[in-house]
Amino acid sequence: MSRIKDLQKNLFGGTTSNARQFGMIFTLVAIVLLFQIWTDGLTLTSGNLIAVVSQYSYILILAIGMLMVIVAGHIDLSVGSVAAFTGIVVAKAMQEFSLPWPVGILLGLAVGALIGAWQGFWVAYVGVPAFIVTLAGMLLFRGGNQYIGNADTVPVSEGFRTIGAGFLPEVGPNTGYNNLTLLLGLAACAGVIWRELKARQTRREMNADVAPMWISVLRMAVMVGVIVFATLRFAGGRVGTSLPISGIILIVLVLAYSHYTRNTIGGRHIYAVGGNSRAAELSGVKLRRVNFLVMMNMSVLAALAGMIFVARSSASGPQDGLSWELDAIAAVFIGGAAVSGGLGTISGSIVGGLVMALLNNGLQLEGVGSDLVQIIKGLVLLLAVAFDVYNKSQGRFSIIGSLMRPFRRDDPPPPTDRPSPSSDADKAPVAG
Repeated sequence: MSRIKDLQKNLFGGTTSNARQFGMIFTLVAIVLLFQIWTDGLTLTSGNLIAVVSQYSYILILAIGMLMVIVAGHIDLSVGSVAAFTGIVVAKAMQEFSLPWPVGILLGLAVGALIGAWQGFWVAYVGVPAFIVTLAGMLLFRGGNQYIGNADTVPVSEGFRTIGAGFLPEVGPNTGYNNLTLLLGLAACAGVIWRELKARQTRREMNADVAPMWISVLRMAVMVGVIVFATLRFAGGRVGTSLPISGIILIVLVLAYSHYTRNTIGGRHIYAVGGNSRAAELSGVKLRRVNFLVMMNMSVLAALAGMIFVARSSASGPQDGLSWELDAIAAVFIGGAAVSGGLGTISGSIVGGLVMALLNNGLQLEGVGSDLVQIIKGLVLLLAVAFDVYNKSQGRFSIIGSLMRPFRRDDPPPPTDRPSPSSDADKAPVAG
């Protein structure tokens, strides 16, 4: 009985345990298994998993930036147009000025930064709502894409296509798998084990409660099992394919932004601004700077996503980026972000994006038409969030709420009868 309580507290329950974040993985696994049954085993084949990452990595990259925008209390409707505009600028520059493809990538990131600075200025320093600024940007940069490209497609060089259509190369002896993908998987397993042991040591040094060792072993076994399965699938694709380069870019961004939002002062300022901007300002947070950087960061990631899409498509065209912002916003909200701001995680948004990606992929494997796919996606998004909001209002189990708990450092304090002078400052959430 005591072991069951330990399991509930440390693996699935206690607020002092980071292990409850695995509830997100379990939810995603359940969705994967559902489509695995419906598609007669096609979902988990190496070729299909590689295709999913290659096809939807740009949406997941957008979801990272959109999460920060929404947490700060804003919305960005221009990301699809910014991506399309950046793509056509880079394609035209490489075609007409014979720019090397690495310089083209740097040019695209610079274009994204300039666009982000433009929109961030209006939001942070002029005070125009982000909804209006980015709505104007959506029209402005969509028109810019068609004007520069003359509503035509512009091809890109072979080297540039690597970031969107490339894979880890085949090196070393013939093992039947992609060796570099295997090495990345081994490194990820080692990282999971090191992080768990390091966390136990840190808690022991702080004289904090340490979970039983068997809980840590179970946690590590679950994560290592998931990593090993994914590694073998991606490494076991047909010759010439493996983990996509775009997937590696996505993994690096997820790790970097997760660390930034959870463990740095700048990241916590974003959550503070979204939770209670007035209290954050009184606490010394520079609201204008935070809002400016959040909008600028979103446009840089949109530029990167646009270049990856153009690289995968081998050309930039006038239809690039259509409705991308809707997919990114849906991923963030399905992943547990609050509409009012202040709550949400990078990993939750990635899970939300994967849900949408697998929904698209599974329906396509079943031969469902694009019209019905859009209808089903809209209904799934609406019903999922509405059901969760209803459960919250009734005090029942909330899927999204439960997925968010592992990232809160403490449970909210009980209400007091008399307000204190510092109550407003206490309302600002802390990222975690």
